[in-house]
Amino acid sequence: MRTSLARSSSSVSFQSMSHWKYNIIGFRLRSEATAEGNEHMKTRRFTLLALFVGSVLFRAPAQTWEQTTSPAFNYPCIASSADGTILLTSGYREDIPIYTSTNGGGSWNITSAPLGTWAGAASSADGKKLVAVGYSPGWCIYTSPDAGVTWISNHVPSLQWNSVASSADGKRLVAVNNAPQTIYVSTNAGDVWTQATNAPTGIWRSVASSADGTKVIAVNSYPGSIYTSTDGGLGWRQAANAPGAGWTSVASSADGNKLVATSSAGVYRSSDSGLTWISNSLPAAAWSACGASADGSRLIVASRDGFIYTSVDSGATWKSNSVPTVSWNGVASSADGSKLFAAASGGGVWRLETTAAPELHAATSAGRFHLAWVPHLQYEIILPLSDRSFYRLNSQ
Repeated sequence: MRTSLARSSSSVSFQSMSHWKYNIIGFRLRSEATAEGNEHMKTRRFTLLALFVGSVLFRAPAQTWEQTTSPAFNYPCIASSADGTILLTSGYREDIPIYTSTNGGGSWNITSAPLGTWAGAASSADGKKLVAVGYSPGWCIYTSPDAGVTWISNHVPSLQWNSVASSADGKRLVAVNNAPQTIYVSTNAGDVWTQATNAPTGIWRSVASSADGTKVIAVNSYPGSIYTSTDGGLGWRQAANAPGAGWTSVASSADGNKLVATSSAGVYRSSDSGLTWISNSLPAAAWSACGASADGSRLIVASRDGFIYTSVDSGATWKSNSVPTVSWNGVASSADGSKLFAAASGGGVWRLETTAAPELHAATSAGRFHLAWVPHLQYEIILPLSDRSFYRLNSQ
């Protein structure tokens, strides 16, 4: 598509990509002489008088979910770096390896981690420190210090590890298991693990952490309770106001204040570190996974019966996403929430990337008037300064 900016018989044109769409825009430049300086040193201030006959529309690329190039295995979990470029996913079967991606799912690499029945994964903010937990090999926890290139078996008891959470720096880890229903913590990236001896028992399904690793939340499917910790997972307190439910997943904002949790009874959110919980008006479903942006404003929840919903206002309202009707097992979000990922049972890894609509900026420089669409600064129009010209922008 070619777009031209015309004034009388002259025109200035530039090329725009296919995701831009314009209606007609009219505007005029008004100039005023400043009071400072002598006649030769006076400067002129130009004002953009916009007459929006139509509107500017922006169709951001990749606004729909798309399948990545990952093999179509049964993936129970997925973890993402803060910028959404480094991903970690693993198979829920003993012959499926751990995969990583360094380009947001554009391509995938088989890691050197042993084959196993992996159940949970987490990543540091920079994506360099990764951790995976599972039922086999050896009911173990493995960590990687180099974005998945090499993997180290952690010296932990052989338990049915189900989920793991990581601080932003990757040093503070918390892992939960199904049997014997205990919680373990590490403060040195998995070198040493310590059992939280005063932690309650339960069939722990999911755990999440604040960025500094001090605030931790864990949920269990039986007896169906939520517990929070303010000391990195050593001491725990039950969230008394949370309903009893078969909890399946939990996610946290970076400060640990905003939380979202999925269960057989629905989706719930908290804005006070788990002290109180509010039910979300979402349809009844087998809700299985949830994720949150760093500020907790952007949320994603998924179900095993084919639903994915997203929110941009901390769960006050939700939007149903158009996705295949498959069993969604795990989700992940970049820190800003612009990149979302979902792992399916037999359907591989899917990705949604959103781009904010650009803003129109106007300025003068070197005797020219500049129009630019931010953040897409490559789309800039430079005009001769004039008091009496009317411009219009046409799509062709």
